[in-house]
Amino acid sequence: MSDLFQSNAARSDDDYSAKDIEVLEGLEPVRRRPGMYIGGTDERAMHHLVAEVLDNSMDEAVAGFASRIEIDLSADMTVTIRDNGRGIPVDPHPKFKDKSALEVILSTLHAGGKFSDKVYSTSGGLHGVGISVVNALSDEMEVEVARDKQLYAQRFSRGITQGPLESKGPV
Repeated sequence: MSDLFQSNAARSDDDYSAKDIEVLEGLEPVRRRPGMYIGGTDERAMHHLVAEVLDNSMDEAVAGFASRIEIDLSADMTVTIRDNGRGIPVDPHPKFKDKSALEVILSTLHAGGKFSDKVYSTSGGLHGVGISVVNALSDEMEVEVARDKQLYAQRFSRGITQGPLESKGPV
């Protein structure tokens, strides 16, 4: 028997019980173990985060809803990605009536439009995880969405909503 099994065999049942089982909710698992979601915490992980956001814009383009994608990389490590696609829905989410679909997508793991082929027939990235992981690991995230000729904005910090969805007026 290996040392691993011998040392575990010597433990009593009281050493490991239900009280030792953690249940992390929301975006807390991402913040506690980012490597499980983006492969690490180095420069490649930063590239992975940018790729996750870019994948969303590319999905809009592949589906025929966007014809332009712009990426700005700033010296202060800020990345801005813009496209002329449909924009993330901002109407109230049916399951969370006090939150917009935008807030649900940005602050909830496994929320998005890529689980079935109803919205996107092909898509890249971590379906329903990518943008919320980016949000969880970003010191600051500001999302602007143009829908129905209106501009909306919402701010987040490390995955936590910093205020309500704001209408910024016509666009």
